[in-house]
Amino acid sequence: MEIVDFVVEGAAIFPLEGEMAAKRPEGVGSAAATSLGLCGAGASRAATPSVAFGDISSSREETAGAFAITAETAADVAAREALLDRAMGPKRRKKSSEKLRRGRRPSEGLAFVARDASGAVAGTVRLWDVVLGEGGRAALLLGPLAVDPAIKNAGIGSALMRYAIAEAARLGHAAILLVGDAPYYERFGFSAEKTGSLAMPGPYERHRLLALELADGALAAAQGTLKAAGRKLKAQRLPLAA
Repeated sequence: MEIVDFVVEGAAIFPLEGEMAAKRPEGVGSAAATSLGLCGAGASRAATPSVAFGDISSSREETAGAFAITAETAADVAAREALLDRAMGPKRRKKSSEKLRRGRRPSEGLAFVARDASGAVAGTVRLWDVVLGEGGRAALLLGPLAVDPAIKNAGIGSALMRYAIAEAARLGHAAILLVGDAPYYERFGFSAEKTGSLAMPGPYERHRLLALELADGALAAAQGTLKAAGRKLKAQRLPLAA
């Protein structure tokens, strides 16, 4: 089981109202976080992102509940793993993206969960540090993004994506990559336009390798196979024999 050690050190509050909330601003850069109300003037890279509260409207008949997006904590790990199993099934651990995540910690300050009104984990997203080819430039790999199947039409996935992108921009990252369906991720600015010379470390569908530049030209001439660059998980100490 993965071990994480995230803490919430502050709170930034802004409304989330389903799929149409917090539309992507013109250009995603440091200004993106400000335009979404994620930080005040002078926010530093070390500041931990926080909490986003609001009502997320459901397309179903039942009354929509209130959800909050918060930094993931160690206490969320078991619930997050169970949610991923329900949403993605056991084959999720065999995906090429997993090779870049295994044995690593998410990028600092970039692991989030959505909580329902009771505090239960209803959605998750993480971003991971990678480099683009041998000795290449730094970037982020997003995933997995998952929402509890029982409430998958409540706009939680979109809210998590927009929050994660804005926080990545606020923290100074230059580009985000992911493997996913273009028709869904295009709404957030992702495309395969600049990933033709990049590759994943294992089987994948090339047209599903998508990218979003957070800084102009961040992916210019980028090439090679993505490599893990994140902080490594600490090895578990085995108990001494009696």
